[in-house]
Amino acid sequence: MALASPPRIFTAALATETNTFSPIVIDRRGFEDSLYAPPGQHPETPTLCTAPITVGRRVCAAQGWTLIEGTAAWADPAGLVSRGAYETLRDEILDQLRAALPVDAVVLGLHGAMVAQGYLDPEGDLLARIREIIGPDVLLAAELDPHSHLTAKRVAAADVFVAFKEFPHTDFVERAEDLWQIVVDTLEGRVRPVMSVHDCRMIDVFPTSRQPMRGFVDRMMAMEQDDPRILSLSAIHGFMAGDVPEMGTKTIAITDGNADFGAALARQLGEELYANRGRHMMPSLDETAAVAQAMAAASGPVVIADMWDNPGGGTAGDATVILRELLAQGATGVAIGTIWDPIAVQLCTVAGEGAEMPLRFGGKSAPETGEPMDALVRVIRVNPTAEMRFGESVVPFGPAVRIALLTATGEETGIEVILNTVRAQSYDPSLFTALGIEPLACKILVIKSTNHFYAAFQPIASEIIYCSAGHPYPNDPATNPYRLVRQDIWPRSDNPFGDAT
Repeated sequence: MALASPPRIFTAALATETNTFSPIVIDRRGFEDSLYAPPGQHPETPTLCTAPITVGRRVCAAQGWTLIEGTAAWADPAGLVSRGAYETLRDEILDQLRAALPVDAVVLGLHGAMVAQGYLDPEGDLLARIREIIGPDVLLAAELDPHSHLTAKRVAAADVFVAFKEFPHTDFVERAEDLWQIVVDTLEGRVRPVMSVHDCRMIDVFPTSRQPMRGFVDRMMAMEQDDPRILSLSAIHGFMAGDVPEMGTKTIAITDGNADFGAALARQLGEELYANRGRHMMPSLDETAAVAQAMAAASGPVVIADMWDNPGGGTAGDATVILRELLAQGATGVAIGTIWDPIAVQLCTVAGEGAEMPLRFGGKSAPETGEPMDALVRVIRVNPTAEMRFGESVVPFGPAVRIALLTATGEETGIEVILNTVRAQSYDPSLFTALGIEPLACKILVIKSTNHFYAAFQPIASEIIYCSAGHPYPNDPATNPYRLVRQDIWPRSDNPFGDAT
């Protein structure tokens, strides 16, 4: 589809990840607290799901093309998005697209696991409406987080989906570059992308920091490099905390005009994932064993990942289970980042640095997060604009405070906690340095993340312990109380394909 005049391309982003079991509803302010950038106001650095905008600026400038930017909005994961927040942001972007017409392509940054009040498939709704506006012949492409739901409605509306390959998601900029390469090659008439999808009928977790997923991703990248027929390969992991009908693992093969080859390739990759079902997840310990192992380590810092109280999976991030176990076992040299408690942050901020005060914090959001902590604390540091790094992104988590837990007589226990206001999982050691804690000086670092922390913390950790403490997150797909997820999917079914296999 080579064009006679320089292309006009519209780009925008609308993203969050919805844990349908979480009680925290995301309203418009939830997006504004994380990222809300009207046209042309997106910063130079991308967020996790807005790299198509920042990469698009570079690409279009180099090509001499016109890039029309729409709104970019990202909310840190939580529960359902309010109907009003979704509809107003959706309509804002659709109105911007109508004003930009005619366009030769639309390139979006999406997450893919959003659920809103009244909308089980918001991204499918958005993509279908965009397709109605631009017609059948305009290229529609989007970058996705692999922890998403690849619905039939989305596949029918879009021409190209490229998902991050890595978990932790260290490659969101590189995958945006892959997406834009396909867009450029398509508009200049060199390729004709055809998208094929295979349904693996499984629910699993796929960290690429360990085998077998490490090797699987490496082979996908080698196949893309070695076979000119392959434009892109992606594995959609699925998001087990999203109770929606089409949740689950799927594979995508985008080929240059070869649907049969693409279908066979997507099936081959999907069957390999299915054959390794149940082997991808990282081993974990309960809180008692995790703390004992960390205390017994010869050197630090030992990183304990509170993997199921992960705000990146939509939980509140205010569980106190591991903290109580650290106190019970007498651990010292501990820094915990973070426990979400806006009220406690406000109380400490007003009291000021150096204040000693009784404080109740954490354990308020949901069952199975532990009881609230009642402690005498000293306020060590207040940071009204705390933020950390995640690759090329800057992630806000403040206002935040650093407190030291004291004994009843005012002696320090050797445990410090960062309390935060904007929920965010623990991506990077800059989480601690933002509040004046030197991570390398600690014996134990407790973080709240399932695996996104790994790339940044592994180089400094003497040991990493994955801890399964309580059930703030629905982490057992065989027994999670789903209402909408289908039954013919592993591990809810031992034979989801029936006689087909």
